[in-house]
Amino acid sequence: MERMPNKKKPLTGVRILALALAFVTLCLAGGVALSGLFLPAVMGANSVVKAVTPSMQVEGIDFDVTSLPQKSTMYANDGKTVIAEFYAQNREVVPLKDISKPMMQAVVAREDKRFWEHSGVDVQGVMRAFVQTYMKKGDQQGGSSLTQQYVKNVLATKARESDDPIGEYHATEDTIARKLREMLLSVQMEKKYSKSEILQGYLNIAQFGSNSLYGVQAAAERYFNTTADQLNVVQAATIAMITKNPSQYDPSIEANQEEAEKQRNIVLKLMYDQKFITKAEYEEAVNTPLVDTLHLTDVSRGCMAAKYNAGFFCDYVVHKIENSQEFGKTAEEREKLLQEGGLKIVTTFDMDASNAMMETANATIPADDPSGMEIVMASVKPGTGEVLGFGINRTYDATDAAASDQTKSSMNYAVDQVDGGGQGFPIGSSWKPINLVAWMQQGRSINESLVAPTDFLTSRFSCNGYTGGSDNWHVTNALTNGTVSPESPFLGLVHSHNTTMAAMGAQIGLCAVADAAKAVGYHNSKIGQEDVYSDISMHPALLIGGTTSVSPLTMANVYATYAANGVECTPIALKSVENSDGEQLEVPKANCHQAVDKDIIQTLAYTLNQGVTRSDGAASAAQLANNRKTFAKTGTNENMYVTTGGFIPNQIATFVLVGDVQDPMNHPIENIAINGNYHGYWDGSTIAAPAFSKAVSAYAEKKNLPMDNDYGQAVDKYMKTSNTVTGTGTTTQQQSGTNMQTQSQH
Repeated sequence: MERMPNKKKPLTGVRILALALAFVTLCLAGGVALSGLFLPAVMGANSVVKAVTPSMQVEGIDFDVTSLPQKSTMYANDGKTVIAEFYAQNREVVPLKDISKPMMQAVVAREDKRFWEHSGVDVQGVMRAFVQTYMKKGDQQGGSSLTQQYVKNVLATKARESDDPIGEYHATEDTIARKLREMLLSVQMEKKYSKSEILQGYLNIAQFGSNSLYGVQAAAERYFNTTADQLNVVQAATIAMITKNPSQYDPSIEANQEEAEKQRNIVLKLMYDQKFITKAEYEEAVNTPLVDTLHLTDVSRGCMAAKYNAGFFCDYVVHKIENSQEFGKTAEEREKLLQEGGLKIVTTFDMDASNAMMETANATIPADDPSGMEIVMASVKPGTGEVLGFGINRTYDATDAAASDQTKSSMNYAVDQVDGGGQGFPIGSSWKPINLVAWMQQGRSINESLVAPTDFLTSRFSCNGYTGGSDNWHVTNALTNGTVSPESPFLGLVHSHNTTMAAMGAQIGLCAVADAAKAVGYHNSKIGQEDVYSDISMHPALLIGGTTSVSPLTMANVYATYAANGVECTPIALKSVENSDGEQLEVPKANCHQAVDKDIIQTLAYTLNQGVTRSDGAASAAQLANNRKTFAKTGTNENMYVTTGGFIPNQIATFVLVGDVQDPMNHPIENIAINGNYHGYWDGSTIAAPAFSKAVSAYAEKKNLPMDNDYGQAVDKYMKTSNTVTGTGTTTQQQSGTNMQTQSQH
């Protein structure tokens, strides 16, 4: 079927609309007196005008030239180093004083040469467009003033912000009705704002490229790696030409560059014709190849484009913003604020700590290692709650590619499930310092001598939060599968003996241990099961870290409590957040407080150090470089995970976990080679402790941290010795019921 040619509207109808358009235009631009010249002709179209003319008021439409969607920028803890940028529209609003004169001249020359003369509507431009489009039947022309274009952009932007596709369509539809509305609002705009304010608004709202690039500041950075106030004549003309067709004239796209240069030269000619530049400047500019002027910078956004190996940390910060009521009542409001609020987000990210952990993680287990094992590290600054960074032997990647590439992941297993992590991990003996805290909180000496059998009725651990039962818990020490009895809590921690930990729990009850855990900052990772008293963790095996469900970050924070004389803080990722108006927003607080008596902490620290330095200590592999006094505890959870936690007093606390975090049951960490080293039995001392030592030693050297050899002074009341041997009130022969055997942890 032959295609019918496009037909113009009947001239009579066009004349009516055109005369109405001219009438409104001249009324607005020249005053009511001029309208009498056209009154008879307009009468016939009066109903049309009424139908399309909006209220003359601008109420309900905010034309504030600074209230535009702006990109948010995330910084490291120095407030200067950019980690990532977020935006729905890549824009950074700048005042007119921070935009170069050539840039202002270029856009006026290109878009509206009579901008400084008209009152919002360029009558000559409208009439020229009318004659060209309807009388001569040529190509359609716009004739919109720069003010009208600003109005159109604002209306379209606000419709998008309100998720109003119909409103956005009406703001951009190619109709005379839309033109009339723009004219009316433009005149109102020029009554409310100065020409400079309108030009400022246009330069900040207009689209200057593909990939959601808006405003001259973003364009200056993207195309020339400079700022808006530094743009020269050639650069300004290049940016000014883009807005006519952002996708086709974007000079960063190689296929566009030939046409983009032609369009740039048109702008230069207009600038010369309007005497903004001299003939010499014009000739030099048009003879400069466009490609020679470009200095393109990356416009990737979000955590996928995070710099400095900060993708996982960036993702953690985003979750913190999205989960925090300080940034909005709903998740949608918080997301909108992040993407459009022009926030300056200063995080707690310490590049030195992150580099030390990321380098150590990948050196310990390369991402493509045949073992497939992950290493996950987290660090916190004691006494502040500040999360310093993560070390994960994976590249952050939130695309589908990560599903089939072992070296990539978007899951940050270092953090809680609510913050984008997993459901947590059993950590083995790295838990045991909590038992010692609980023991001392009951007023007990860590040098008491305890009978430590290998079997316990679970009823022996009963308390208000745990009832126990008639079943039997069988527990042994690692490697020997036996016990050392009697033994003191002090030696039980130094040797990392499970049976002694069980004996301690039988003496003071499981609730005392759970309460101590909460005091030092412990909680489970799984959503809905965060309380240590929940069913997933409240079992006697908690005493040896067998029923924990905890993130490495939470454990780093627990060790930070040990490193800060008992001051516990809620982990925080944000130091400050400033909105586009320069106002400081509330951020989640660390709520630091004295959670545990410092005498208990000092005695615990002494014991942890002894576990490193004594020849029979279980944590000797965690010793830091330069013979720095070291406080650490290793852990092994059966054949699934190996761990180490430790700290430098008041400087850094770090926790390390190694294993197959996705499928540990079917992929145990035993009888395998990791990074070329084969072990039939892997434990905390063979891989997690050396990684802890390497990362923390590197950080200490980089920061030139002082050595605190006075930390960890045992307090006498917790070190008293006694000849009395404390029993559990139960023996193997006395126990009955179901046998619950727990494999060794240490």
